Amino acid sequence: MGISRPTKYIFVTGGVTSSLGKGIISASLAKLLQARGYSVTIQKLDPYINIDPGTLNPYEHGECYVTEDGAETDLDLGHYERFLNITTSRANNITTGKIYQSVINKERKGEYLGDTVQVVPHITDEIKHCIKLLGETNDYDFVLTEIGGTVGDIESLPYIEAIRQLKFELGKNSLSIHLTLIPYLSAAKELKTKPTQHSVKTLLEYGVQPDILVCRTEKPLNQSIKDKIALFCNVDTSSVIESIDSSSIYRVPLLMKDEELDVVVLKKINMDTHGTPDLDKWKTFLHRLENPKHVINIGLVGKYVELIDAYKSIIESLIHAGTANDCKIDLKLIQSEKLNEKNITKKLKDLSGILVAPGFGDRGVEGKIMAAGYARKNKIPFLGLCLGMQCAVVEFARNVLMLNGAHSTEMEENTPHPVIDIMETQKKVTLKGGTMRLGSYPCNISTKSKTFSIYKQTHISERHRHRYEFNNKYTGDFENAGMIASGINPTANLVEIIELIDHPWFFGVQFHPEYKSTVANPHPLFVSFIKAAFEHKQKNQ
Repeated sequence: MGISRPTKYIFVTGGVTSSLGKGIISASLAKLLQARGYSVTIQKLDPYINIDPGTLNPYEHGECYVTEDGAETDLDLGHYERFLNITTSRANNITTGKIYQSVINKERKGEYLGDTVQVVPHITDEIKHCIKLLGETNDYDFVLTEIGGTVGDIESLPYIEAIRQLKFELGKNSLSIHLTLIPYLSAAKELKTKPTQHSVKTLLEYGVQPDILVCRTEKPLNQSIKDKIALFCNVDTSSVIESIDSSSIYRVPLLMKDEELDVVVLKKINMDTHGTPDLDKWKTFLHRLENPKHVINIGLVGKYVELIDAYKSIIESLIHAGTANDCKIDLKLIQSEKLNEKNITKKLKDLSGILVAPGFGDRGVEGKIMAAGYARKNKIPFLGLCLGMQCAVVEFARNVLMLNGAHSTEMEENTPHPVIDIMETQKKVTLKGGTMRLGSYPCNISTKSKTFSIYKQTHISERHRHRYEFNNKYTGDFENAGMIASGINPTANLVEIIELIDHPWFFGVQFHPEYKSTVANPHPLFVSFIKAAFEHKQKNQ
């Protein structure tokens, strides 16, 4: 569809408060357009000055999502990929840090000779260039651009100004969607539109008239409220879209379809509105998600459990896999720092599966090691991701190979048995940002392994984010004792997957399979993990 017409650009901003769900609304609209046969991609513009979220504390920004090409990006890119079943790239996440870095580099090269480098036009031109780049280098019908933060934030101003200019330049090939909040005051038993009016007024002061308003609300909006919002915010009544709270993010595309968000968008940019989105597979997934036949308890052991956004992709991958197995996942978030020999049985004994999460640093690592040991000894299905795999290796070294003091050199530089050691290519790295082993790398799987029965192929590719690896000096000792390396990187000889021979289901992976699980294609490793957990529950009832 995109060959004969120019790419359409849709800008999504947020007002009143943060965390309204711009990413989910953007992904839902993109899903509806995709389901109509249009080619779509989404990008996220983040106003913070960090180059990327790779060095941000998860408590600050949640999960750092890694793309195929090795970009450390905002967690919303995970939503984009999971909803649309597409891959994104470093071009899909732009930060103020990247914008300023690019402009400063150009200034140093003399590209602005004679000019005083300013926010307008130099910074805004760079923003516009990044926004249009996806549409100019790929054959997309639609490029959705989500602006992080809230309208009125100082750091967002250059982005709003860039949108203002682009709307003027692109004309009918662009439109602006503003996501806002209609709060419900329980004391007055009323929905209040004033915050939305003020948010739109702020946008208007910056020269941007929103074409569509998506209103987050916990109560349905009646027609008189929609009429009032339309009147005071200069939009058509049909362009006031209700986004009521939902029990699942995966229901939001259907809610937006009921509100005809896609129809309104297409009409405003003179595109074909005939037919309806083909959402049959999505509805099948949602039906299975909301009508599970079984419930199983899965424990997620990590040090950021107070903030579930830190493990967003893992949690969504478990949901995808649970749905594929007709199981509802009753997720138990277990703080690894609080696990000890006295309470570990009480905290883990009722679990049907144990997943040890990735992370960095030594805080809570002993709890993760103990959790891996508990799963190993009690034959509970276990999945260790990145550091989780490394913890399983350390536990096996200490308690099966009897290598006293075995550890990772990340946690204990002078360990007598460095079963996990820093990668050779990382030893001279001093900069922290973007310097890990990042992105997609190949892995060869042994046909004699349990791993092969899961992937059903000998060559796979998975995404990485780490500096430390299994120390190959110990490979023989581990394999002789029953922990084998079933997946190997063919170029670096890096151990990618370990498994236990005498355990029903025990795997550790150096990569992050959670980054590749989508609604349409749940990751096979997670699907197999949940299947094993269900079988464990059935056996032990």
